[in-house]
Amino acid sequence: MSIFVKSVLIGALLPSVAMASNTALPEHDYPYWLPDEVNQEGVLDAFQTVVSAPAKTLDLEMTQPIQIALIYPSADLSDFWVSNYKALTARLNDLGIQYRIDEYSSRQIEHSLQTRYTNEVLKRAEQYDYVIFGPSELSVQADNIQLLSAIDTFKTYVWAFHTPIKSWTHQPDAWFDFSSSAGAQVLCDFMLQRLGEDVYFAMNRGIPGITDDQRSGEFKSCVETEGNWLSLYEHFGQYQAGGGRDGAALITESFPEVTMLHNANTAMTLGALEYLKEHQLMNQLYVTGWGGTAAEIDQIKQGYLNATPMRMGDDVGVATAEAIKLTLENKVDQVPKVYLGRIQVVDDQMSNEEINALTSEAFRYSSRPAP
Repeated sequence: MSIFVKSVLIGALLPSVAMASNTALPEHDYPYWLPDEVNQEGVLDAFQTVVSAPAKTLDLEMTQPIQIALIYPSADLSDFWVSNYKALTARLNDLGIQYRIDEYSSRQIEHSLQTRYTNEVLKRAEQYDYVIFGPSELSVQADNIQLLSAIDTFKTYVWAFHTPIKSWTHQPDAWFDFSSSAGAQVLCDFMLQRLGEDVYFAMNRGIPGITDDQRSGEFKSCVETEGNWLSLYEHFGQYQAGGGRDGAALITESFPEVTMLHNANTAMTLGALEYLKEHQLMNQLYVTGWGGTAAEIDQIKQGYLNATPMRMGDDVGVATAEAIKLTLENKVDQVPKVYLGRIQVVDDQMSNEEINALTSEAFRYSSRPAP
């Protein structure tokens, strides 16, 4: 049998864990738990310290490799999946953990294929120690995740989402993701410090839904509440470069008072920048991106893009490897139920050396040359 890595789907958020935090939390009617409601106080911070530090070898002798099943849409255009696979396996190697992984790959739109993969894993459930599931879409894969989470012979971890659904009967053991809400807050804090108060701004938003509500809606609410900013125009660009370009055109033509343009993803950022360059309007707007992709970092270095919240991209894969290590060491209580990777703003006032250092940290494993 060829060597594969088996991933973990974290399943089993017990009802008693649902309100784990001792801190008073604001009331909300979301259909999912917030991270602070399911994470024990201090666990996420301590775990993040481990994730961002060099690997420490597993403190026990393994007699055989762990078996991991990894179901994810790695055939999609996004490099999130492949990068975190690389980060997961490289960190497991650094931790001295022997493993085999069975990869079940699909495209983002191949929902039924993930169901087929789930059934294959369930038929061989006794073979696996961990199942990692990267859903094509969370609601579509809800039944599959619960079926996997109901199995108590392996751990179930979910990638790319951080919303434990309250109505689910069976919960994954853990969720690994980056929080758009956290990114919105980080960007808000940075922008208020950089541009101050009473700013007229506009937004290239994505598609109505939870992601844009967090990336754009929460950013808007924050700067308006804390900095007295005023949004003059919001354009839904569908996360497409053409949408970003159209938004930039409408904003500069109709709202000359606007001095700052928010973009909810890389494609719209690049489209907006393309328009502004063509019409020699780069000095008219302070432009922000989202995600800190290689394309965005290149635009910052060239002096076109002003700032972007950058995800420490490999954190999800590294965190999953560290969660596996802790479960092997019988320290599962040190694994947060919801893990959120780090996000840091990169901007045009940083030197190339500073930007390169952050980029190296973000992709510390996935950017390594293949062995």
